[in-house]
Order: sequence, then C-alpha cells, then structure tokens
Amino acid sequence: MAYIGRQPSYGAFEKQDLTPDSSTTTFSLTYVVGSSSSILVSVAGVVQEPEVGYTISGGGANIVFTEAPTTGDNVYVQYLGFARDVLQATTAMITSQTELAERAASGDFFLLYDTSTSSLKKIQTSNIVAASVNRTATGDGSTTGFTVTDGVTAAQCLVTINGIVQTVTTDYTVSGTTLTFGTAPEASDAIQIRELPA
Repeated sequence: MAYIGRQPSYGAFEKQDLTPDSSTTTFSLTYVVGSSSSILVSVAGVVQEPEVGYTISGGGANIVFTEAPTTGDNVYVQYLGFARDVLQATTAMITSQTELAERAASGDFFLLYDTSTSSLKKIQTSNIVAASVNRTATGDGSTTGFTVTDGVTAAQCLVTINGIVQTVTTDYTVSGTTLTFGTAPEASDAIQIRELPA
C-alpha cells in the first residue's frame, strides 16, 4: 500500500471480524479498549460514529450496536489502541491505610508517591534512613521496665546509666515494647535509651 508522506515504521492495528445475525447487538471484543474512540467500526462498508452507532460496555470488553447489524453484512472492528491496566497514582486515590504495627523487615518495600513525576514508586526499607529515637528516664531503685518502640531489638538500643554504657543482654533485654534492666537503676540515676535505625 502506498503512503503520502513518511511510511509508518512501527505499529500493528489488529482487526476483528464480527458475524451479524440481524438480532444481536452486543459482541465480545478480542481486546479490551479504553473508550469507544479506540476502535474503528465498519458495518457494510459504512464507518460507525462512536457513541452514536455503537457504545462500549463491560469495562471495554464489549461493543454494543445501536441497531443490530444485518445478517450477511461485512462487520469488522479495527483496533486503534488497547487499554492498559495502569494504576493512576494520585493522592486522591489513596483513601485508606493500614498501619504496620512492627518495624518493617529490611527486605520489605514502601510505596511512595513521587510528586515530581506524579507516579508511585517503591523503595526498599533498607534504603530508608530512619531517625534515631532518644528516650530519657530517671531511676527510682525499683523499676526495671522502660518503654521502647515496638519491634526494636536490644542490639538496636544504646543504653547508658549516668553516662556509662550498658551491655546488651547482660545489663538489659528487650521484648515487645519493654526494655528490662537486670537490676533496677538506683534512685536519681539518669537513664538514656537511644533506639538506633534498623
């Protein structure tokens, strides 16, 4: 076939033949389309106007003719493009959230909305630099348990009493949200617990 101007160097426009029976108005499409304008429809050599001669239904999976094509008519659909199942990333689409009640594992991913590109991106937890958490308390001679962030490990806690660094598992342990000293710090002891990033 001859072209005026540059010949297309790529692209494939699939064609689907339909078999009319003078009564059927809805036909399944071979490919899901995004809109009625994504296809060119011919009935007996007459190009049909989108939304006038036909509409699209079933999420782009069906074509519905206004009038049933007549038996024997040459009816076909020329696909001009295909629908793509793409999540459009907009902050308005994020309507709910589920909180992770523990620290994310290093192999986990977070989804982030990048405002500079208007798209969702994933980032591995290990690439996120978390801020350390600093906690202070004062000993009373009897309390051994102090609150820490759920999911933090003993190895992630740098603990000092009056400036003296405590030894992990020897001087304290961590379970859930509680850091427990083996021996209760003395009254007026200055306790500092620094939770380091994972």
